[in-house]
Amino acid sequence: MTMNLSLPWTVLLIGGASGSGKTSVSYQVARHFGVGITEVDDFQVILEKMTTPEQQPVLHFWNTHPNPAALTPQEIFEHGVAIGRVMTPALKAVIDNHIESQQPIILEGDFIHPALAAQYSTHVRSAFIYEPDESQILANYSQREPQNEPQTFRAHVSWLMGEWVKQEAEAYGLIVLPSRPWHTLFTRLIASLDS
Repeated sequence: MTMNLSLPWTVLLIGGASGSGKTSVSYQVARHFGVGITEVDDFQVILEKMTTPEQQPVLHFWNTHPNPAALTPQEIFEHGVAIGRVMTPALKAVIDNHIESQQPIILEGDFIHPALAAQYSTHVRSAFIYEPDESQILANYSQREPQNEPQTFRAHVSWLMGEWVKQEAEAYGLIVLPSRPWHTLFTRLIASLDS
């Protein structure tokens, strides 16, 4: 593990849709810099456990919706965006705490909105991983979860999220990296953080 004591950031946000390859590369980056990493999905689980459906209906939607299977990919994508919005104040508090304590960390996950990353001009860097090919996302799911049936519906939701994240991140002037070629993603990400 390399330890870089002169990091140009305190918090590194790595976002992107599910199935884009962001988690795999995030752990490589954490090892490279010798810093801790937290998956933002864990915060979603904590917030859901610590609140009621009345307090946070968006976070509890999947437990309270009478028939989630009836939703369209567009509706599920929109709900994913809504979860990210609800989680933004909590993520901001975590980011601000790490900036104050000067303890570097990488936060990785689907629910990191580019708008959150854009709030910071110092101490925080971000990169959003993007897979433009829906069939590749499906193949990624099949490789990651070979015991499951093909997840065409889920891959389409992920593709919709990826398109949205890419557009939002580019609008804020943030780093957006295509996930392929896979073998260069880590080096491209490190290089983009240095630039």
